[in-house]
Amino acid sequence: MPDALPLIAPDAHAPLLVGLSGGLDSVVLLHRLAGDAPARARGLRALHVHHGLHDDADRWTDHCRALCASLEVPLEVARVEVARNAGEGLEAAARQARYAAFARALGEGEVLATAHHLDDQAETFLLRALRASGPDGLGAMRPWRAFAAGRHWRPLLDTPRTALFAYAQRHGLRWIEDPGNDDTDFDRNFLRRQVLPLLRTRWPRAEAAFARSAALGAQAAQLLEAEDATALAACATLDAHALAVAPLLRLPAARRARVLRRWVQALGLPPLPAEGVARIESDLLAARGDGGAAFRWRQAQVRRWRDLLHAAPLVPPLPPGWRTGWDGRAALSLPGGGALALAGADALPCPVTVTARHGGERLRLPGRTHSHALKKVLQDLDVPPWERERLPLLRDAGGEVLAAGDLVVAAGLDAWLRERGARLEWRRD
Repeated sequence: MPDALPLIAPDAHAPLLVGLSGGLDSVVLLHRLAGDAPARARGLRALHVHHGLHDDADRWTDHCRALCASLEVPLEVARVEVARNAGEGLEAAARQARYAAFARALGEGEVLATAHHLDDQAETFLLRALRASGPDGLGAMRPWRAFAAGRHWRPLLDTPRTALFAYAQRHGLRWIEDPGNDDTDFDRNFLRRQVLPLLRTRWPRAEAAFARSAALGAQAAQLLEAEDATALAACATLDAHALAVAPLLRLPAARRARVLRRWVQALGLPPLPAEGVARIESDLLAARGDGGAAFRWRQAQVRRWRDLLHAAPLVPPLPPGWRTGWDGRAALSLPGGGALALAGADALPCPVTVTARHGGERLRLPGRTHSHALKKVLQDLDVPPWERERLPLLRDAGGEVLAAGDLVVAAGLDAWLRERGARLEWRRD
């Protein structure tokens, strides 16, 4: 084979950030790109993530520093805390922490380059097949994907690990051997150390076959995704967090499941599990619109309210006795997340008290001569019950309600805001 490893074609001009663990694969990738004049010209740097999980982690960092110094490539080291008791296993938690560090480091329009290769692709395909994944999952890793403020590039995805090893030998490269890679308690290591070697004794090109199947799965998924986007648009509302139930029910069940997953993913929520699709079908889509049906998973939830499905992070209601003063000069953080802010004016006309709802509140709306029950006003506005539970109320010194978040503003405060071109903002997240 030629001395230089072939790479999947890169973007023409974007600068590159190489994820450098110090292992064989990433060392080869960095060396290959460092020897490529166009890659250097567009901007090339490396990031090493220090997980703090191994006694030799500091030594691995020193190795990466020395390598980058020898190649004259700038290196950033990111130290992360890995959640050991997150419930997803140490391997998954470390990956999550690593990619969070990549996302923070990636500049606008920059490309993250990682050294995943053909053998990794085969392992990923098998793992997802064992988890009963559909076409999207069996498509395994893609050469390109949108990521953080830029894109994620896997330039070696068509290259077997044997070719990377041969390249490293030819160039006299040194790399770190992570002893954790031999621990077959991890699923990927078990496949790599025991399953795939056995398969190769019968099918020598097993990895290439699995990788090819992954590529075919990715092609099928791309065709499905285009139709999913059209179906999702037909169910969309002005609120990205809400889908209309009626057009959703007109879809075939298989398409509906894909649309729900795509919707949840687009909102940045944790992936919707198979159980979630089934529960939405049985408990939410078949429920009465005002019954408060919900499915919750991993600090996220999908709820049915009237003719809409709502998806959002799971947040608690405001504490019943919560109250605090506010003058509008700075945003007010709310318990459990979110904030109140005043836009277009320096401060409120007088300090107010912000509280949770207690029930029985009334206020006078603009253009009206008498007061209205806040509960009835919120119902008329179709405000879902869970938003009412988190709705902060602004009260004057006498306890009169001046506003309910930014949804309802009483006549006096409304007139003051309009005179100044100002507004209240209730930020939910």
